[in-house]
Amino acid sequence: MNDTSIAGRRPLDLVLVYKVLFLALVAAFVAVPLLATLLGGFKTLGELRTNPFGLPQTWEWQNYTDILLSKRYWQLLWNSFVIGSFTVVLTLIVASMAAFAFAHIHFFGSSMLLSYLTMGLLFPAATAILPLFIKVRDLGLLDNYFGVILPQVAFSLAMSILLLRRFFKDLPHELLEAALVDGCSYFAFFRHVTLPLSRPILATVGTITFVHSWNSYLMPLVMLNSEQLYPWPLGIMIYQGEFSSEWHLILAFITLTLLPTILLFIFAQKHIVAGLTAGAVKG
Repeated sequence: MNDTSIAGRRPLDLVLVYKVLFLALVAAFVAVPLLATLLGGFKTLGELRTNPFGLPQTWEWQNYTDILLSKRYWQLLWNSFVIGSFTVVLTLIVASMAAFAFAHIHFFGSSMLLSYLTMGLLFPAATAILPLFIKVRDLGLLDNYFGVILPQVAFSLAMSILLLRRFFKDLPHELLEAALVDGCSYFAFFRHVTLPLSRPILATVGTITFVHSWNSYLMPLVMLNSEQLYPWPLGIMIYQGEFSSEWHLILAFITLTLLPTILLFIFAQKHIVAGLTAGAVKG
């Protein structure tokens, strides 16, 4: 009886246990700061200093309601939404066309040009902030949405082109050959065949670009002077005084402004995973 029950047990899979522990550690590493930020917005400033990670003794709902009922909060969100949306649209248009050309059209210097574009991954926007400021000023786009949008699009193109090109190359090449034989142009094939088949990777690139633009701080800080055009990262400054900061309100504000991107990621998660894993396994 005992021998049969022991023999019927499956051996403990240590690899699976290590994977679960590792994923739990990563989840805790991500979730704990978010949870502390959420709870910190329900505390008073004094309690936040004495009890930064515990549950609030008294739940200060007014911290959140005052922000939600303020006109400034919705103006900041609108500015962030406009900048992020235009950045996504322009990035997808330019990057998809460039990636299609690199994937299906062979021309002299294509490899060198692709390598030159991907070098943009090595340099963050902060390294070029001074020449960017001068160029935006010369174009007359200072204190304008497009003074932030165009540089963000430029620095999003490298990663976007790489992701889209890999996906486009994995599409059956016979589709393009058959379309060209039937008299279809490259642009018509791109518009009517490639883009409809590329929704997962387009959603992936769009989500990554939007989240990056939504959380951008340095570019709007340098390019915008009018408070009416500030996105939400710059709106935090209203809660920072010369000698002190209202950290409980800052945490409440951050929680409310991160919520849209978290919801966007949750709803687009399937498309993001499908886009990033497409072509990873060859049958």
